[in-house]
Amino acid sequence: MRIRIEDVAAAAGVSMKTVSRVLNHEPNVADATRQRVEAIVEKLRYRPHPSARTLAGRRSYLVAMLYDNPSSNYLMEVELGVLDACQAHLYNLMLAPLVYDARDIVAKVEALIDQSRLDGVVLTPPITDDPALLRRLDELDVPYASISPMEAHRRIGVTVDEQNAVSEMIAHLVQLGHRRIAHIKGHPAHGASGWRLAGYREGLKRAGIRFDPALVADGEFYYDSGFAATNRLLDLERPPTAIFAANDDMAAGAICAICERGLSVPGDVSVCGFDDTPIARHIYPALTTVRQPTREMGRLAGVELLKAIRDRAAGAMVVVPYALQLRRSTGPAPAR
Repeated sequence: MRIRIEDVAAAAGVSMKTVSRVLNHEPNVADATRQRVEAIVEKLRYRPHPSARTLAGRRSYLVAMLYDNPSSNYLMEVELGVLDACQAHLYNLMLAPLVYDARDIVAKVEALIDQSRLDGVVLTPPITDDPALLRRLDELDVPYASISPMEAHRRIGVTVDEQNAVSEMIAHLVQLGHRRIAHIKGHPAHGASGWRLAGYREGLKRAGIRFDPALVADGEFYYDSGFAATNRLLDLERPPTAIFAANDDMAAGAICAICERGLSVPGDVSVCGFDDTPIARHIYPALTTVRQPTREMGRLAGVELLKAIRDRAAGAMVVVPYALQLRRSTGPAPAR
């Protein structure tokens, strides 16, 4: 027999409204009461019927993650994190792929919200910084959480101090004796590209190394762009002894390009990246990189979004820590 909310309320000795508040993580429930209800829910294995929840709460209990990012490794980790948050709060997650520079992106998102009755959306880079879309979401009073937005002080969501993280990575390369340090930039539409370039320049400045524009190559955040950019850097009259790529996918492409020329990593050229997505541990040599807890960032963005759905005044921008992951792709600068 299917367990009903009435059964949970009777077993816990509370009203059905109180059970509903606990299930929806609403305030104004005493801690002892909340714990008692949660224990009964677990004991009876009660799961709310989606249609009944929607009718009773005037919500769809559905949120969407909007994305247009060429790094499948990054997106998979973010998606798993948002899903963690949704499952913990009995919400469903919809994935919505978009083209960030399409002329009709705002209309498409508005249609998605209307047709699916979305309670809110999680925005990933570069969609997280689309000014027209942000204005429309505000006009529609649709809550949204941003991952790594350019203007973090005005939003809810999650971010990391990317500039300082990259500066520390450059310091690591300098400590290994490198002076000709190149950088493969990410896509210009991503806020992360600007922060990581700024961190690269800051790291050079702290080490007393003059910035050389010839050592900066354009990339697009995907593997092939890292491969192509590295070949351009290696063709320089004085090629770099170390390359910092703005994400792990491009760093993996850089390692391939170096090895195809019969050079070794890190014997001839050290390579490092950013994100610490699974590819960083799966390639050879294992990639030195900046670890931002991508899955946890997705989860926290989901948590802050769900807070805002329940209370428009709730939610915050959470700053998460980073860490350098020093592996075998970086080593002492070669004698030249």
